[in-house]
Amino acid sequence: MQADNGLVDSGRCVFVMLVTYTTTLRIKIIMNKPTEGRREGSLQAPTRHPLAWQDAAFYDEKDLYKELERVFDICHGCRRCVSLCHSFPTLFDLVDESATMEVDGVAKQDYWKVVEHCYLCDLCYMTKCPYVPPHEWNVDFPHLMLRAKAVKFKTHGASLRDKVLSSTDTVGKFAGIPIVVQVVNAANRTPVLRKTLQAVLGVHEHALVPEYHSDTLHKRVKSNTATAVSAIRGTLTKGRVALFATCYGNFNEPQMGEDLLAVFAHNDIEVRLVEKEQCCGMPKLELGDLDAVARAKEANIPQLMRLIDEGWDIVAPIPSCVLMFKQELPLMFPNDTDVLTVKKAIFDPFEYLMLRHKEGLLKTDFHQPLGKVAYHAACHQRVQNIGMKTREVLSLVPNTQVQAIERCSGHDGTYAVKKEYHEIAMKIVKPVVSRVKEMQADHYTSDCPMAGRFIENGMADHSSTEHPMQLLRKAYGI
Repeated sequence: MQADNGLVDSGRCVFVMLVTYTTTLRIKIIMNKPTEGRREGSLQAPTRHPLAWQDAAFYDEKDLYKELERVFDICHGCRRCVSLCHSFPTLFDLVDESATMEVDGVAKQDYWKVVEHCYLCDLCYMTKCPYVPPHEWNVDFPHLMLRAKAVKFKTHGASLRDKVLSSTDTVGKFAGIPIVVQVVNAANRTPVLRKTLQAVLGVHEHALVPEYHSDTLHKRVKSNTATAVSAIRGTLTKGRVALFATCYGNFNEPQMGEDLLAVFAHNDIEVRLVEKEQCCGMPKLELGDLDAVARAKEANIPQLMRLIDEGWDIVAPIPSCVLMFKQELPLMFPNDTDVLTVKKAIFDPFEYLMLRHKEGLLKTDFHQPLGKVAYHAACHQRVQNIGMKTREVLSLVPNTQVQAIERCSGHDGTYAVKKEYHEIAMKIVKPVVSRVKEMQADHYTSDCPMAGRFIENGMADHSSTEHPMQLLRKAYGI
């Protein structure tokens, strides 16, 4: 027994010596490496490289596959983004089920299964990935997915369903014709016709689709007529706002724009609509149709520049539209001075209101408490890096508690209504719905009205979402 114990002790000593030697050797090797190579990242503010979408190399499929494999291999080794959307679980399942259990074992054609689940929410880039630039690994997962979508669109085009869903102006104008609008809205509420719509167009029968209005925001408010208030200018804001209504705000939820007009007028902010605006281009961006995005830019930027030159700030009520002008267009057109000017002059509505509050220009004469508010922070607002301005404004209302939910709703502009993705989107929104129910909130809301409607879809209890601007107007009692 003693001899055996001695052998065991000797073995332990040898083992400890080997571990100590190996550890020391690894430390020496690491210490001799450049620090940048062993730093995980996210210690500096992330930077974004311009999107080289006009270069021929951007559409080189061989080079695209090489970059997809490189980035997918980094993602496979990290797996930090697994809970964000369905792209990452899809990728990791492909790897784990491959012969090598590495990215090199995944068929190149299966890469597209990952791409199709990315709806460019940007959360992986802004909140999770430790390898974004300026890290030397230079991982920009959303823009890599965008590149892949652009290559696919240029090579194969898009389905009729995807073309229709991304043509928001055309569909809104047609569906908003007085007689047609009644038929469209009735059809969207009829189970039998929804089954037909699913079979013909691929729109899931249980997806909550937006209503259309013939009495659009532009019809309710004359574009070139400002609200009759004496604007109070601040040093951070001009107190004069041109509202980029957005296609959704114009055709689908014009009440949202009316609420904004009322709240801004109450706060001595002069508001008018942008004339003859077109879709910001975000639906076409998500489709990969970058030429259509460029056409939308050519239609919108000159109008916005004219208004800026006349002394107006720009505000848009949909986070995705604000992000389009703040981030995506400047990255697509980094040398266009007009695009960069608009980038600096456009604001999220609650960002604008908080800038007014910072200078003591926001009225706090609230008449009605809101109680407990479950506030879903929209992805495209979060990545603007402006902070939770909506929560800050609503929290000014006495006897109001605002609890934020920082998780993607899974809706995207069109992803959740598509037949093949709706059930997956319902899984993504489930944690958000659970949080709302746990809070037993008096109101639930999101800056993205489409996300709010999708949460409502998940609630399935006949409750209704309310836009934050609607809640603020209610609090003012106006």
